Amino acid sequence: MFDTTLPAPTRFGKVAVVMGGWSAERDVSLMSGQQVFEALVSAGVDAHAVDAGRDVASVLVSGGFNRAFLILHGRGGEDGHVQGALELAGVPYTGSGVLGSALAMDKFRSKTICRENGVPTADAAMVYSLKHAKQAAEEIGLPVVIKPTLEGSSIGVSMVNGTQAIEPAYKEAAKHGPVMVERRLLGREVTAGILGDQCLPLVSMKAAGEFYDYDAKYIAEDTIYQCPADLNQELTSQIQQYALTAFQALDCSGWGRVDFMLDEEDNPYFVECNTAPGMTSHSLVPIAAMECGVSFESLCLHILVETLSAEELAA
Repeated sequence: MFDTTLPAPTRFGKVAVVMGGWSAERDVSLMSGQQVFEALVSAGVDAHAVDAGRDVASVLVSGGFNRAFLILHGRGGEDGHVQGALELAGVPYTGSGVLGSALAMDKFRSKTICRENGVPTADAAMVYSLKHAKQAAEEIGLPVVIKPTLEGSSIGVSMVNGTQAIEPAYKEAAKHGPVMVERRLLGREVTAGILGDQCLPLVSMKAAGEFYDYDAKYIAEDTIYQCPADLNQELTSQIQQYALTAFQALDCSGWGRVDFMLDEEDNPYFVECNTAPGMTSHSLVPIAAMECGVSFESLCLHILVETLSAEELAA
């Protein structure tokens, strides 16, 4: 499925594995970054772990780094800010550029763009007060999901089945910025990893709790993963095509992950696009890559190859 030829590790030069940062997802980023760092070192790359501060661009320039493997999650690192700083500094980096990162980070705007490009999305509304949240929930119809618009890793997300749960859910989400109310879909959760211009095998997830939350993603050992997902070929192909359409419509590139929820009739709906998805032992892109015979170490190298210019590849 994938070109297995990779350049010699020395071709990458000095590589910064940029992790940590200052978002609510810092701890997850540090876990992801450590595993990427260890994989690149094991592959023979001159990789160095860099805990990102707001001066990350100047740190990379003064440190003589040739490129950056960005494994920052959340605001400040996955939303175009660091990407813009590295563009100005002239440091090549993995993943999507400024526009793609910014659009994908905004759950509401990304849904709007995807819907305009033929990818189904669940009904949703941005809300700016508790009163507005209650009105939106009534219009959309319970059950709903109330979530921050600009966070990941299920931080601040609540499943709301009754009106009494709207207030605490809104207050929790509002701690993390703008809030969105979205129709809750009661089918399976399925994700599509993207590597280059190809879609990886689909992965389905089933958490022991009410939904695939932070604990289920990064801590729990009882989350059930299925790859390839137990879906018929027609539905699998449809979701993979939706994933590629969404990825391209949002101007994303390099690698990423597009998440979907199915309704009770197995109709798929776009949820969000992640431009620097998790790379921990529980993470979904490595699970999907392994199904294609791509090891974690090889996956990291494939992602890093995207930072090489045509001249560097030809040299």
